[in-house]
Amino acid sequence: MSLANPDGPANGPSTANPAPPAAVSILVLPGSSLMCVAAASDPLRAANRLSRQALFDWRFVSADGRPPLLSNGMALPVTGAFDNAAGGDMLVIIAGFDQQRHAGGSFLRRLTTAGRKFRTLCGVEAGTWLIARSGLAAGRALTTHYEDFEDFEAAFPELDTRRDRFVADRGLWTAGGASPALDMMLELVSRRHGAALALDIASVFIYDPSHAATDAQPVISRGRLAAREPRLASAIGLMQDTIDNPLPIPAIARRLRLSARMLEVLFARHIGEAPGQYYLAMRLQSARKMAADTNLSMQEIAIRTGFSSQSALSRSFRRRFGQSPQQFRLASHAR
Repeated sequence: MSLANPDGPANGPSTANPAPPAAVSILVLPGSSLMCVAAASDPLRAANRLSRQALFDWRFVSADGRPPLLSNGMALPVTGAFDNAAGGDMLVIIAGFDQQRHAGGSFLRRLTTAGRKFRTLCGVEAGTWLIARSGLAAGRALTTHYEDFEDFEAAFPELDTRRDRFVADRGLWTAGGASPALDMMLELVSRRHGAALALDIASVFIYDPSHAATDAQPVISRGRLAAREPRLASAIGLMQDTIDNPLPIPAIARRLRLSARMLEVLFARHIGEAPGQYYLAMRLQSARKMAADTNLSMQEIAIRTGFSSQSALSRSFRRRFGQSPQQFRLASHAR
């Protein structure tokens, strides 16, 4: 069954006169997450197996025809290069770390031309950046990974950026990461081939599709921790919200109506670290991502992660990661 009009009502699979399989191109850039690749492609495989029909026909392509090196170091086999002669029912664009370096002007021009030849366009994680940079998102709502919201909104103030897990708007589907991408693909299957098939696919992966598309992306995945110890989950959320202007640990405790000692006990019991150590590690992880994925100056990264100076960031960064932020950036870009 074709993916034409993907935002229309759900239709159950028909075995009387089976339609040709939907032609899906999955474009993967270097630095992408293997989990995102699997979340976008495995539901299609499961749909074919469970329905005993060829509902989807997919292929992996890359920007230059060579296997892209994923973030875990694995080279993903592809059938060829993505070009502006491409077209079909659905184009899924997956990108991750350092998408700007892997997608230059020539590639974006090809994407702009080819993107209009697909009935449905999907962006996963930083794939949304490529859709926006190529001009294919004009007039439609979209989302990206929560860590990129601020920078994305600054880069594309004219776009309707939403902090949802995934967004579907008139043939443009975007997801913030691997888990939302799985939700998105299940919804696509549900709309085209019925909710029963989508639920069967979720069962194959022992996955509970309990999130709505409009659920906000959590700034940190607290999951079961929120149910087991909501006070600790709230403390971690408060830390995430104040990375650029860190609060003293006693101030965090007061906001949660806890003593500083009780907060330390909760962190020791459930995390195995002191709250101050955890807070610092969170800020350094954020600085590490900015060093690898942006062109921000080290001074700006220091400001955004709550360090008093570039040198203060560098000292803490070196103690945790064994090299300075600048050395880490150079090594990341050399890979």
